[in-house]
This record gives sequence, C-alpha cells and structure tokens, in this order.
Amino acid sequence: MIVTIDGPAGAGKSTIARALARRLGFRFLDTGAMYRAVALAAIKRNLGWEDPQKLVELARQLRLDVREDSVRIDGVDVTGAIRTSEVTSATHYAANNPGVREHLVQLQRQAAGHDDIVTEGRDQGTVVFPHAQCKIYLTASPEERARRRAQELTDRGEPTSVDEVLRHQNKRDERDASRAVGPMVAASDAIEVSTEGLTPIQVLDQLEALVQTKIQQQQRA
Repeated sequence: MIVTIDGPAGAGKSTIARALARRLGFRFLDTGAMYRAVALAAIKRNLGWEDPQKLVELARQLRLDVREDSVRIDGVDVTGAIRTSEVTSATHYAANNPGVREHLVQLQRQAAGHDDIVTEGRDQGTVVFPHAQCKIYLTASPEERARRRAQELTDRGEPTSVDEVLRHQNKRDERDASRAVGPMVAASDAIEVSTEGLTPIQVLDQLEALVQTKIQQQQRA
C-alpha cells in the first residue's frame, strides 16, 4: 500500500509521516529532502540560479541516497545541512524547475518500488502516486505553521521570529500552489486532516486509524 501525505510547510508532514511509517511497519520516503539536496548541491557548487538547465543537469548527476533517518549526496551525509534556512530559501529553485521535478519524480517512483510506503511532499497524491490507496492532505493555519517552524529553527540554533517565518512561509505557499508543474493542491480523493491544536500523538493516532480503515477496505475488496 502507498500512503501519501501532502500539505504546506509546517503542517507536520515529515515528523508525522516518519512516525506513521514506523507504526505501520512501512518504509518512509521524504521527497522534500530530495529537492533540498539538489538545492544544497547547487549552493555548494556556486551554481547560478539564472540558468535552470544547469540545475537539471546537476540533479541528474547527483547520487542521492534518501533514507528514513539520513540523506547523502554522492556518499556525503547532508542530513542536517539540508534543513538550514539558506537551503529552505533556495529549495524553490529546484521544486519549481520542471526538469528537476521530472527527474526526481522518476527517482521517487523507483524508490517506492512495490513496497508498503508512507511518502510525504507537495504532489505525492496528485502527480507522483495518483493511484495511491490512501491519500492524506495535512494542514494547519498559517500562524500555527509559522510558530512551529520558528520553534524548530530556534531549537536548531537559528533563532528567528514568528513574523519573519510567516512572511517567508506565505511567499513559499504562494509559489508552491501556483507553479506550473506539481503544484501544492489536495488530491480530489484525499482526506484533509487539520493538525491545529492537536498533539503529534493525536495526529498520529488519527492517521493510523485512517490507514487501517483503508487496509480493511482493501482486504474486503
């Protein structure tokens, strides 16, 4: 079974998707980490953003190894490096590039294979795995998402204000929703779940119940 979890930044997708995969005994696929890795590689190589084709060529050359708890580029561990504010600000260059998206979508499908997986991102239920058996769209208010992100950055040693995060987040949401390829939008058959006011455990319990229901429906079919 493929479980897709899409939604905007700060909704808790990565944390919840990883925990849900562990509960279910499924593999976890963090697709956002792949776009972040491409952006980091471009930054490290001082690649100019003005030539989108160079970014496509770079993405195709990289050896990406994205696992449940680690991300490597050409064998080098970049698990922490891809989560910095600098990379977050630049990731849209990779995510909005049609050639990069086409390549990474292929890698994501290959990575999934025929296994049971939980995969999270922006377009998993709409573009990458349109026939997924269980699609979830995770969301929360912009203010709540910004508060969580600000706390995450502060805990990581990058203190910032909620207002600053919210400003950048609103721009990111607009870019994600309006891009021509793989825009952030809930699949027509996705179940929308708000994490507003809920603890991670409460969200996890709710999602696990949804998946178990889908599993039971499959078994009866």
